[in-house]
Amino acid sequence: MQILRYILLPFSFLYGGILYLRNLMFDLGIKKVEKVEATVVSIGNLSMGGTGKTPHVDWVVSKMKNETLTAILSRGYGRKSRGFLLVTKHSQAETVGDEALFYKRKHNDDVQVAVAEKRVEGAQKLLNLKPNLELIVLDDAYQHRYIHRDLNILLTDYSHPFYKDFVVPSGRLREFRSGKNRADVVIVTKCPSTLDSEERSNLKKKIDVSPNALICFSQVKYGEILPINSGEFTVPEQILLVTGIANPQPLYEHLKKLAKVELMSFPDHHDFTTKDIRKIHNLFDTFATQNKCIVTTAKDVPRLCSNLVKPLIENYPWFYQTINVEIDKEQELLKKIKEHVKKD
Repeated sequence: MQILRYILLPFSFLYGGILYLRNLMFDLGIKKVEKVEATVVSIGNLSMGGTGKTPHVDWVVSKMKNETLTAILSRGYGRKSRGFLLVTKHSQAETVGDEALFYKRKHNDDVQVAVAEKRVEGAQKLLNLKPNLELIVLDDAYQHRYIHRDLNILLTDYSHPFYKDFVVPSGRLREFRSGKNRADVVIVTKCPSTLDSEERSNLKKKIDVSPNALICFSQVKYGEILPINSGEFTVPEQILLVTGIANPQPLYEHLKKLAKVELMSFPDHHDFTTKDIRKIHNLFDTFATQNKCIVTTAKDVPRLCSNLVKPLIENYPWFYQTINVEIDKEQELLKKIKEHVKKD
């Protein structure tokens, strides 16, 4: 694997070089950046995914929505539609994407959620529909530089930090590591509970961003396990864990503390088919014990509740694991966001 990485390095330099020139054009003002009439906070990463972006977007929105008129704007990754769409709780994942639908169903009318490939156009249309919007949170827009952002939040996974990675195809970075310099805030995600002050200090040195940038550390906190259909979760003897996310390993390790677990992993943002559901249920039916259930992630639920497959899961004990994040410098981060909202 390491040999292949070095073989692919020339292609990584070529791809990274093209993106470097693109970023330079934005820095020099050759490519235009447009500002909209609301505070814009971008949450994204340098890598291809798996940094915990969804729960961090959810964290910001949850903290801000009660005092600020807030919206989430996503490109709607994996959707089969195009253009601007306002998300409702009755939308389908195939139309608006699983993440956007997750946000809407969780926050309901407290937060506006929309999808658009072109973020400037999407933000302007959101503001046309909701002129009093004060805060727009961009989901996964670190490389989408056409829209001005007041605060750029960069996420990096504790186990796979950007400073140890390479640009695709040799690694998983979307651009050179120097892209970190655009960050106003860096959050090291999925940190272990044992992370001490000395290791935090060492990580800050390796991240090596501007002294003015805030560096935070966050941990995943597992919450309740809730039913997709009905019923109440009681700790079983055996769990079939079904995921369509980038990295199911942390959840697998967590559930192993509760019961015997078998993992059935699909690719990130996988569109579950009737064939997939039958395969899942066939495996589940082979479990000898009657005290068993199927657990998935909150992010997977919108795709499992599509019109196509939801009828198939109604007679099986499907549950989903809720998660939250805990950020060490919560008040400092919220202060930064609120200062920009107040200023605008």
